[in-house]
Amino acid sequence: MKIIFMGTPDFAVKALEALIEEGHEIGYVISQPDKAKNRGKKVQPTPVKEIALKYGIEVLQPQSIKQNPELLEIFNNYKPDLTVVAAYGRIIPEEYLNIPKYGTVNIHGSLLPRHRGASPVQGAILAGDEKTGVTIMYVVKGLDEGDMIATAETTVANKTCEKLMEELSYLGADLLINAIKDIEKWEQQTIPQDSALATYSGIILKQDGEIDFNKSPEEIERMIRALDPWPGAYTYLNGEQFKIWHSEVLSNKSDLLPGTVSAISDEGIDISAGGRLLRAKIVQIPGKKRNIAKDFLRGYKLTEGVRFGK
Repeated sequence: MKIIFMGTPDFAVKALEALIEEGHEIGYVISQPDKAKNRGKKVQPTPVKEIALKYGIEVLQPQSIKQNPELLEIFNNYKPDLTVVAAYGRIIPEEYLNIPKYGTVNIHGSLLPRHRGASPVQGAILAGDEKTGVTIMYVVKGLDEGDMIATAETTVANKTCEKLMEELSYLGADLLINAIKDIEKWEQQTIPQDSALATYSGIILKQDGEIDFNKSPEEIERMIRALDPWPGAYTYLNGEQFKIWHSEVLSNKSDLLPGTVSAISDEGIDISAGGRLLRAKIVQIPGKKRNIAKDFLRGYKLTEGVRFGK
């Protein structure tokens, strides 16, 4: 099958590799422009671009796909059988959707119609969902509203976003390959979404990582996992950003002001949150690596009664 693949982050890599291994012809890979990363601000290729170049596939990285006659001409001239979208990061304009013989499909990181939108994996963790999964769906004009072709589920448990996203990337790749076999035979049975059940998980911004200790320990613990690795859940200590990467919900009640340190031990830093306690177990301050609380406290003087926050 002749395919155009549109994707950007690690989540999309397994799907692209699976398509290549299955022998599909990937005419073009379309990815977002490269960005500067890490402290050195060195421009690095997107994960999908790296894989595409490894296999000698032409990569296009337009600043915009809207009102882009050159890109639209490439689609029309190549005449793909199918376009596959996996976390490309931008809405696909309607004029691209029906060019392929079999349409345009998307690998979405949730069990639709729950968690439509840009951050479905984070959304499932934040909501406290017991299960989530991936959905192969047709792309239509509305945001994640297309008919579903196939789904696969897994448990959320105590996984971080990074771990859950990795697991879903493998599930999505396998599901995609099987779905394409049915699509080629015109045998897929699509399922319309019930929009009355839809929820939305929007774009996560850096400022969304600030911890509000008025919230319950459960909400904060989920937030810490949902925002790992980016942007990370953070508060402030002595005017400096203080990140919490791993935490534990304690049953103890607390009448201290939210954000106040109630106890310090080798097990972690106990912080008042929503009338109970949250234990910070892995933490980080600017210029340092993540550290278990025990090791962090060896080099940083922290006392009971200190209050986190601005």
